[in-house]
Amino acid sequence: MNKKLTASIRRIFLAAILLICLLFSVCACSKRTDVAGGESYILCLNTDRTGLVKVSFTIPSGDTEEAAEAVLAELQSPSTEIEYTQAIPNDVEVQSCELSGSILYVDFSSQYLSVDRIEEKLMRAAVVQSLVRIDGINAVSFAIEGEPLKDEAGNMVGLMNGDDFVENTVSSPSSYHTDTLVLYFANEKGDKLVKQTVDVRHSSNVSKEKLIVEKMLQGPVGTGASPTINPQTNLLGVSSKDKICYVNFDDTFLTGTYDVLPEVTIYSLVNSLIEGTDAEMVQITINGETSAVYMGVVDLSRPLRENLDWVAAEDEE
Repeated sequence: MNKKLTASIRRIFLAAILLICLLFSVCACSKRTDVAGGESYILCLNTDRTGLVKVSFTIPSGDTEEAAEAVLAELQSPSTEIEYTQAIPNDVEVQSCELSGSILYVDFSSQYLSVDRIEEKLMRAAVVQSLVRIDGINAVSFAIEGEPLKDEAGNMVGLMNGDDFVENTVSSPSSYHTDTLVLYFANEKGDKLVKQTVDVRHSSNVSKEKLIVEKMLQGPVGTGASPTINPQTNLLGVSSKDKICYVNFDDTFLTGTYDVLPEVTIYSLVNSLIEGTDAEMVQITINGETSAVYMGVVDLSRPLRENLDWVAAEDEE
């Protein structure tokens, strides 16, 4: 073999080596945690499981429930990179996930209850925020062996969506603090509103708006006031923007179960939210739509302002 041919082969060989090195370099730099704007992702935990990390993942299109199963499976998959760890520990099994309307119900095995309290909050945040990224899922509910998940105080956690959690890769676990709420419920006749002051202890990750709506759904404490909202109503989301609080219910909200005037039900919610937050108006939506008329009386197509005319005078309570 002549020297020119040998040199040519050597150059080709070296070029091939350089190309392979370049490819490995590119692959090494392309990490799943390098999520670009607009790229599909889920949330996992960082290496020491003290915060959340975005991890690129293409959420399957098509059937919503199947997409949820794919996301849950990925959240259980061991990490292939050192920058993050799986959100759901190996010993915690997802026993089922079922979609009802726009709410996904996820049932875990009993090992869920053995997860460290701080880690559990982060795990729950990662799972919920990943699942609500799927089109068609507005809220998630957790159960353990068929029993609804409860917090350390013994209260049901209930429906969760992205607004319930602070997404931050270095976020500390949520703290709890006490607050005082002023809520409006119905009087015994159901034709006027009465004010009730309630002390509550809640997570700092739960917005004041959501806390108020959840307390309205639970009904009043003690005597002298009556509930106004159908307790079977599913809260799909609460958010605020430009001094307007947006409350999204499923259509169960439209079915009144108590003997109260329609206006009393609506303004029990509106007045409570405006009294307790920075909102100046409240927009109630049903499955995201503003076309409903509550009980054929109250038009919900526009945001509503506080109306204290429905509050009973002290001698009427």
